[in-house]
Amino acid sequence: MKPLLIDGDWIETATALENINPSDTRDVVGRYAQAGRAEAERAVAAAAAAAHGWARSGIQQRHDILRSAADEILARRAELGELLSREEGKTRAEGIAETVRAGQIFAFFAGETLRLAGEALPSVRPGVEVEISREPVGVVGLITPWNFPAAIPAWKLAPALAHGNTVVLKPAELVPGCAWALVDILHRAGLPRGVLNLVMGPGRVVGQALLENPAVDAISFTGSVATGARIAEACARHMRRCQLEMGGKNPLVVLDDADLGIAVDCAVQGAFFSTGQRCTASSRLIVTEGIHGRFVEAVAERLRGLTVGHALKDGTDIGPVVDERQLAQDLDYIEIARREGGNLRWGGEVLRRETPGHYLAPALFTDTLPAMRINREEVFGPVASVIRVRDYEEALAVANDTPFGLSAGICTQSLKHAHHFRRNAEAGMVMVNLPTAGVDPHVPFGGRKGSSHGPREQGAYAREFYTQVKTAYLRP
Repeated sequence: MKPLLIDGDWIETATALENINPSDTRDVVGRYAQAGRAEAERAVAAAAAAAHGWARSGIQQRHDILRSAADEILARRAELGELLSREEGKTRAEGIAETVRAGQIFAFFAGETLRLAGEALPSVRPGVEVEISREPVGVVGLITPWNFPAAIPAWKLAPALAHGNTVVLKPAELVPGCAWALVDILHRAGLPRGVLNLVMGPGRVVGQALLENPAVDAISFTGSVATGARIAEACARHMRRCQLEMGGKNPLVVLDDADLGIAVDCAVQGAFFSTGQRCTASSRLIVTEGIHGRFVEAVAERLRGLTVGHALKDGTDIGPVVDERQLAQDLDYIEIARREGGNLRWGGEVLRRETPGHYLAPALFTDTLPAMRINREEVFGPVASVIRVRDYEEALAVANDTPFGLSAGICTQSLKHAHHFRRNAEAGMVMVNLPTAGVDPHVPFGGRKGSSHGPREQGAYAREFYTQVKTAYLRP
């Protein structure tokens, strides 16, 4: 059994949850201790007790711990990448790439500890000096999802610790392995007792305990819109800051003048790789009339050539869906799209492979309308729909006609349209001739409307959530 970490001690519990490989449901990746409310409250108490000391720790100490963690993650990229692929279903190449990204995030925030800066300004009153500085928020609860089991915990843990906060981490129940490995690495890197606590368990118990505990000063959450709304309400009751990253229904606009090869690459990579289980996935392909027929045929042809299979098998392009429940949701939306009049141009069927797993052929729908549920609701699987439009103006209007606003892309050779789209797309991130999925770790990540709430994640902008500003006046 892999234990919890509370106040610097590894704690076993009476119950454990098996971590099952979606590529081979006979393969148990590991057994992970399950926390209850009591363990969650102990973890918060430990973080609160450690908060004062860690907030005043030296920046070199923080740097060295995060840098050590980064170095170990990068050195173990193959091992940790395979663990990620076993528990989540990404291909081996994707698992290693995500692991590398996690290491790069820790390296970046190790550097941020040495770049903590303030301002010194003159007052309007003669003889008075003004100093503006940033201080830690305190105890931060981190609730992470299953689709990026290494990268998302990393991009929450690293800035929280770099800026002097103590942490209680609750990873998704489906994928505890990578989070456990990251915590183990940080623990051995020398974090003081109580600074980092790991409580694995169901959200309705562990997550709820974090929301109800007044000693938690901030919550950072990535997951569904419905859960995010409940977290926002709970945080408002406690006057607690929160950071929410939720869903997406991201458009990729393809104009008549687009380079067809680039457009197809962007669509297939963005919509179907990582099994479409990305909040930034291109689930709506908005295509103008002049290129529509060629684009659809080229995407279908590309899908015919992709191999869906075991995540760790050589030659696999797309791994399995994460679990049986998510597969059922994907199939439900495929049936809904058919009933609404969508044309299933390719895929959408459950596949059989050598090992028992949750394999789904990537589904491409055509002849869909913006008002269909398939174009309004997040599927979170390898399912994309094509919406045919007259021109750029209609494409932009359809792209923005969504309750979400995370990522938006356009494929065009027109500088005019690219510039206009960049300015007018109602999304937090805009891609030109690039997939909507795939972002850099040193720049801000986040969206608008129903996709995000609160300050941005990643890069230097992470300090807006993980620190609070103090203004001090001094008359010498």
